[in-house]
Amino acid sequence: MGNLLKVLTCTDFEQGPNFFLDFENAQPTESERRVWEQVNVVLKDARGVSDDLQAYKGAGAEIREAIQNPMDESLQERAWGAVVPLVGKLKKFYEFSQRLEAALHSLLGALTCMPDSPTQHLEREQALAKQFAEILHFTLRFDELKMTNPAIQNDFSYYRRTLNRMRINNIPAEGENDVNNELANRMSLFYAEATPMLKTLSDATTKFVSDNKNLPIENTTDCLSTMASVCKVMLETPEYRSRFASEETASFCLRVMVGVIILYDYVHPVGAFAKSSKIDMKGCIKVLKEQPANSVEGLLNALRLVLFTDLSTTPDWLGIKAQPPPP
Repeated sequence: MGNLLKVLTCTDFEQGPNFFLDFENAQPTESERRVWEQVNVVLKDARGVSDDLQAYKGAGAEIREAIQNPMDESLQERAWGAVVPLVGKLKKFYEFSQRLEAALHSLLGALTCMPDSPTQHLEREQALAKQFAEILHFTLRFDELKMTNPAIQNDFSYYRRTLNRMRINNIPAEGENDVNNELANRMSLFYAEATPMLKTLSDATTKFVSDNKNLPIENTTDCLSTMASVCKVMLETPEYRSRFASEETASFCLRVMVGVIILYDYVHPVGAFAKSSKIDMKGCIKVLKEQPANSVEGLLNALRLVLFTDLSTTPDWLGIKAQPPPP
């Protein structure tokens, strides 16, 4: 247990190798420990961020009352008092996305460095592969929660409008020092994305490739395509799926599979949805559609959003259609 076991090596170049990875028990070796410990500090905080986002209720009632009664100073103060601590939480989420970006860079550096191939890295450095998967799992979960909570953007929009009005009237604003105008602009761009955390990781992966020009791009894309193949094989093969100690591991694999597909699509010159892609997209979508609909709709929507960004690559054989982001 705890090992990355090769269960199938295809001779077909397009299919690539497939593996069984014990996501539940992989432990770091001495050679992995330095990077693993750095990333582990970030991952320990990921659960708290996810829990805080899930519990985020917003200040919709207070904001509506303040807008409907613009001359009632007590209602304005009440709304502002409700929004300021919520914006503090939104700041925390945004700052965590930057920490996650740095962690991803460290993992990609370890899993793609020369002279070993990404396949060799994934076989030997199972604990780092597991951490990579945990980052993707968190990212998809965060974005699902954000997409179903309109209060986030409503709260932040109200905060910015009110803050600007206070500045014009030279009124001191509580919380302005914590979220200044420059930071507010960056946060606004972050939350304007339909999937902000995934966009952060996608941009970070693209930046990793551009910053490491001596590293073949295939090292990065092959790492991603191999991870997608790992998850697909484990999910579609009863023998391997039965090894999961918890059914939650299946949900974990589904999120990781979708996450690496999207990262691959951002980085690879022709994307994940071309027939020349090393990812078996038709097979991956088949696996998704075989799960209970309510458990994978968010993941299918994430793939539809990627298709929507480049309609020229939308193939009919995939079985899903491009979908614009929600308004």
